[in-house]
Amino acid sequence: MTSEERADLKQKIEEQIKLTKVKIEELEELSKPISPENSLGRITRMDAINNKSVAEAALRTSKRKLGKLQHALAKIDSSEFGICAVCKKPIQPKRIMFMPESTRCVRCASR
Repeated sequence: MTSEERADLKQKIEEQIKLTKVKIEELEELSKPISPENSLGRITRMDAINNKSVAEAALRTSKRKLGKLQHALAKIDSSEFGICAVCKKPIQPKRIMFMPESTRCVRCASR
């Protein structure tokens, strides 16, 4: 990976980190507890509880992604960045550009 490609990737990771942080803030707002004193109907309350569960799952996923992106940003200048954690071969550049948090090549990730 050239230094120019690395700089582009670093910028992309930083942008994704910002977007993910915004998404996390939105999901945290959506996953707040539903107050029992709200005068919601039974069906509406069940729907609100279901939506809260979906938001909580998305929040967990976004937090995991944020952690992986931050890890990728910290490792981007190291020699092991872009090397598959399983087979130790280079990860395809297109995969890294699409998913910079990837630590496995396509073949190892699909196993």
